[in-house]
Amino acid sequence: MTVSPITDSNARTATLYRMAMPGHLCPFGLKSKSMLERKGYKVDDHLLTSRAEIDAFKAEHDVATTPQAFIGGDRVGGYTDLKAHFGYQVLGKGDTTYRPVIAIFAATALLAVAIVLNLYDGFPLLTWAKWFFAASMVVLAIQKLQDVEGFVNGFLGYDVLARRYVPYGYAYPFAELYAGVGMAALIGTGSPLVWLVAPVAIFIGSIGAFSVVKAVYVDKRELTCACVGGGSNVPLGVISLSENVIMVLMGVWMLGTWAAG
Repeated sequence: MTVSPITDSNARTATLYRMAMPGHLCPFGLKSKSMLERKGYKVDDHLLTSRAEIDAFKAEHDVATTPQAFIGGDRVGGYTDLKAHFGYQVLGKGDTTYRPVIAIFAATALLAVAIVLNLYDGFPLLTWAKWFFAASMVVLAIQKLQDVEGFVNGFLGYDVLARRYVPYGYAYPFAELYAGVGMAALIGTGSPLVWLVAPVAIFIGSIGAFSVVKAVYVDKRELTCACVGGGSNVPLGVISLSENVIMVLMGVWMLGTWAAG
């Protein structure tokens, strides 16, 4: 099976071999084709429709996986190799990124904008901040609850209370969800029920902030944060500290508002 890219004097060309079996259409093959086309390549698209074709292709080109892309007759590789070839960021094992928390905070900030515009006259900035913080806590809790075991594995790497009492690690995502939903329910109400919610946020936020400061700024350890759930590649540091400080401030803020009212 030889690679013979099509020729077109008016377009750059590439050849792609990808799996398209009756029971499985490889998503990486589709993404590779789309990327090549977006980059202006005319793709000579070869579908490998049986296990025998796939095995023969791998043996001929001495590769372990498909898809495989060729540009100008030279093999670039699979989807990740294509991303690197075109200059996109490719995270390797051990690499860290803030992308997950940026996505979460951007989404919750916009959600808070929508809530404030719909429910209030004008745009009270402090009210927006309360909704933003409450929504962020809920979404971060959801991230943890998707894989509690994975979260706890990461959490035990730095949380001082969970290290002494492991069940606290399992309770933490539920406590964060409780505090976030409770705060959202009580925003602007002045209800004494705030005493059932705010102390929880202050407690878990204070322990969390102390743990981050100790691990990162005192012990100088380089860890990943469990703030967005198990298997996170978000570095432990300012984002994690901010999450915990926000919980403390929200709790104190709500107690202060209730006392003032």
